Order: sequence, then structure tokens, then C-alpha cells
Amino acid sequence: MIKLGAVYVLVGLMFAVFAVLSATDRNNPKRLGNAAFWGLVATSFLAGDRLGDLGNGFLVVGLALIAGLGLLGRGQPSTTSPEERRALAERLGDRLFVPALTLPVILLIGVFVLKPLHLAGQPLFDPKQATLVSLALAAIVAVSLGVKLLRQPLISPFQEGRRLMDIVGWAALLPQCLAALGAVFALAGVGRVIGDLVTTWLPVDTRAAAVAVYCLGMAGFTMIMGNAFAAFPVLTAGVGLPILIKRFGGDPAAVASIGMLSGFCGTLMTPLAANFNLVPPALLELSDRYAVIKAQIPTALILLLANMVLMYVAAFH
Repeated sequence: MIKLGAVYVLVGLMFAVFAVLSATDRNNPKRLGNAAFWGLVATSFLAGDRLGDLGNGFLVVGLALIAGLGLLGRGQPSTTSPEERRALAERLGDRLFVPALTLPVILLIGVFVLKPLHLAGQPLFDPKQATLVSLALAAIVAVSLGVKLLRQPLISPFQEGRRLMDIVGWAALLPQCLAALGAVFALAGVGRVIGDLVTTWLPVDTRAAAVAVYCLGMAGFTMIMGNAFAAFPVLTAGVGLPILIKRFGGDPAAVASIGMLSGFCGTLMTPLAANFNLVPPALLELSDRYAVIKAQIPTALILLLANMVLMYVAAFH
């Protein structure tokens, strides 16, 4: 049975290759910092479950020190020239989109065709992680098709991946770090404190008010934390579970899923979601670094209102 551990190994090996390529990039004056940073990330994926809490803590401190001391730079891997890319685009036309379109196709095949399969009495994919395993399989197939279609060296996906990760930098790790912070907050009882504050100071005696407090709280806390995964355990422990589910009888699956969607509305409106909202303007070299956030705010507010209405109508029987 293919489990999530196989995906971690795949990702860890990818970052290990980034580290090796960074170490040998003499065009990057900070190549050793890049190599150490991506090497630590690779270690966390390949051996994080064997390092223990203390070991992983030191690993995270190491990542923070490298990023905080400005030891990360941008690599300069050899790549195709603009003229070569233009020639490839003219030769391949719409076929350029085949690798990207392969991703959702293989993902759907994995979830709906491969997931139910069994080998020697065991499921082919871990049923609880079939989507992530299928996504990893889809990424491998898409990259292979891209290399074949563009007739590039096998090292090209790693060089281009390293180039992009160097541009994104430490912000690439924000989702994992903030999700871990949310778990820490949940263990520390922050959710209970927020629940006490909400029930004490806000009017949650009606279902409509409770829905509004939960959805707005998810969006607002996500804007503060930068990630809905960090806000979810705190707001759900403090408001969603005790008030919406236990007091008003809400359906747990519907409340949780719509609550996450409300949190994602906050993601659209905060610079703390740097990898979504600040990295794209940097990659596109836009003059306004907040252009993406400004464009997303109207959509986020409309979706947040729609989520509140949807939860009020559909999450309670």
C-alpha cells in the first residue's frame, strides 16, 4: 500500500537535489546558505519522524537562523534563452499546456480509479491519503511529459524548480510553519480562551449570530495568522465545536468545510499569506507589491458572505 510516507520521501529527495545543485552553483555568492536551508528542509521530510521533537525543534531554529540572517540568495542555473522559449512556443502551440492539464486528469484517475484497487488484499493507495498520493503521481507524470515534450535534459526540472524555490525563498515554508503554530495554539488552549471571550462579549445566542462570528472569526484570524490551517483548530475549538455543533446541532463536516472556506477568504486579503499574495507580484515584477491583494478583496468579501449564508442554510438540520 502506497502511503503518505512515500510522498514525503519523494519531496525530500527533490529538496536534497536542490541542496546539492545550490552547493555547486558558483554564480550564487550565498550558495552555502541555500544548500544548508534546502538540505534542512530535505532532512525534515526524509527523517523528521525519527528526529524527535527536540531534533525537529533545532531543525526549525536552523531554518529560521539561515533565513533571518539573510544567508539565502538566488541561484543562477543555466536555462533556455527568451529566443529559445519563443521558438518552442511557436513549434508546440497549444501542446505546451498538455503537462499542466495532465495534473488534474491523473489526479482524478488516481482518486476514482486507482483508489478502489487492491493488491494482495491491500488497497493500492492509503484510502485516507489517496488524494495526496494521486497528486504526487500526477506531478511525476506531468514532469515526465514536460521533459519529453520540450526535449530538455533530465536535470532541467530540478534546475527550474530550484530557481523558483530560490525566488520564493523562506516563504515557501510558511504554510507548514503556520499550520504547526495553529496546532501549538490548540494544545495551549487558545481556542478555549477565544471561546470564553466570544461567549462573554459577543451575542451568539442565535444561530445566525454564531455562524457570523465563526465565519468572520475564521477570516479575521486567518488574516492575522496568514493561513487558514492555523486559524482552523483555534476557532473550531473555541466557537465551531462548542457553539455551532454542540449547542445548535450543526453538521460537523459542513461546519468544518465551510469554516475552512471562510478562512480562505481571509487568505485572499492578507500579506501574511506571502507565498500566495506577495510572491506572484515579485515573480511578475509588478510595481505594486499589494496588487494581488487589492484585486482579490472584492471577491473575498462576496465569497465570505456567501459562505455565511451557505452555512446557515445547509449546515443545520
